[in-house]
Amino acid sequence: MKRWLAALAVAALLGLSQGDVGDFSPCLNFFYRYWPPSGFNGTPICQNYTNGHYFATLYSRERRSPWYSAYLYSTPAGKRPKTAWKYEPQLAKSNASGVMLPFPVPPKRVDESVVKSQAVQQDYLNSSYTRGHLNPSLHHQNRSDRRSTFTLTNVVPQKMESNDGMWAALEMRVNATMTKYCAGPAYVVTGIIPYRTDRWLKDEHRVAIPEYLWSAYCCPTYSRDLPESLRRTFPTFAAIGRNDANSTEEIVPVDRTRKKFVGYDVRPMPLADLEIYLRERYGRKIAIFSRQCL
Repeated sequence: MKRWLAALAVAALLGLSQGDVGDFSPCLNFFYRYWPPSGFNGTPICQNYTNGHYFATLYSRERRSPWYSAYLYSTPAGKRPKTAWKYEPQLAKSNASGVMLPFPVPPKRVDESVVKSQAVQQDYLNSSYTRGHLNPSLHHQNRSDRRSTFTLTNVVPQKMESNDGMWAALEMRVNATMTKYCAGPAYVVTGIIPYRTDRWLKDEHRVAIPEYLWSAYCCPTYSRDLPESLRRTFPTFAAIGRNDANSTEEIVPVDRTRKKFVGYDVRPMPLADLEIYLRERYGRKIAIFSRQCL
């Protein structure tokens, strides 16, 4: 009862109505203390797959890409699922189903209202960017959880050297740490830092490219028998990764001694430092977790 009342209280404070798009109230359980990150502006999506909510995303209609996705970590099992990429009908039409749908198989095109409201498969074709998950399939156990992550409202244009390199290593590191030492719910939020002047996936200026990716977790209940190397990674941990090898090094320095993935470095840091960098780029105060996960 207390959890339900807390969710209702947060929904009331945010002025939310019932629904899957434009409303986080049905999926506040993916946020620590039912509290979405503050300081961001966008369209909330409760990601609904097969009539169940699996994670939450704050989406930018103008940029046709997400600001962040929030989810509950669970120890993965099995291989990466083979599943179709999906889209969000309610972004296109407010009276449409809240359940994500697979893109139609070519040559049939999706409705023009879908094309206008969000990224589609054609945006990523013949580009030099991969579809980079913010909520990765790797961080989930249930097959439905894993399949739900394959929606274009959960991905951003990510360079392959980042997606398959240092960022993938970060996701594996978080996976190993959470599995071994997190003793309760683990809340993860992964998002992007835009360029100061937007850059676009193609000349049509439809899908914005992030300059950096960031991720943070909150694990309020964890093993007290931590090795010294992990003492500073609980209850919170954060990191920023480069998505542009030519970006300046004020946020993430480049380790030029590496033989692979030079320029796509990832910098671990305290949660407070991540929020400082986000505030500098977004131009307003940012808070990822309620009470800093304390």
